Amino acid sequence: MNFNEENPGNPCGRDGQSSSAEVLKQLMTELGALLHAHPQHGGIVINYYNSVGQRIDSVNTQNFATDKWLSQFVRDKTSRPTLPDALNTDEAKTLWNKAKEAGFVDECFQPLISRTQSAILADEMAERLGIKEKWKVFETLWNRKSMYHDYYEALNQNQTLKFRDSIRELFG
Repeated sequence: MNFNEENPGNPCGRDGQSSSAEVLKQLMTELGALLHAHPQHGGIVINYYNSVGQRIDSVNTQNFATDKWLSQFVRDKTSRPTLPDALNTDEAKTLWNKAKEAGFVDECFQPLISRTQSAILADEMAERLGIKEKWKVFETLWNRKSMYHDYYEALNQNQTLKFRDSIRELFG
């Protein structure tokens, strides 16, 4: 499958016809089809080319083991992930709405900010909602691991205090 920015009919073109999520969904669907057609190989090489055909970069030997892996990336836009009970209360919904309005999360409650900022957001939400196992709850929802590491990395960044203050102001 080839995507070319110069071709305006292309889903990845400059015409804005398709979002990056739609392109990713199409790519992951085609990768899944390749996996099913050649299950013994288990790897795919993706090459990136510029407009004059020079190879810029490649991703090699990515192993796609199961449909479960593929389903993490190919998600129906109409379906939303099931919120854990701790994040599905009236108070939590108020916080989610504020986070959406600020551009921190999308309509499916997935973060639109960096991993470290997401960890700070999770910590602030968990504190307000009284969630004791905050990392487990947010790691499940966001399909992440080691969010505590992201949190401690965030504590060493200069931007963290300013970002935490903006969240606290947002949440009131």
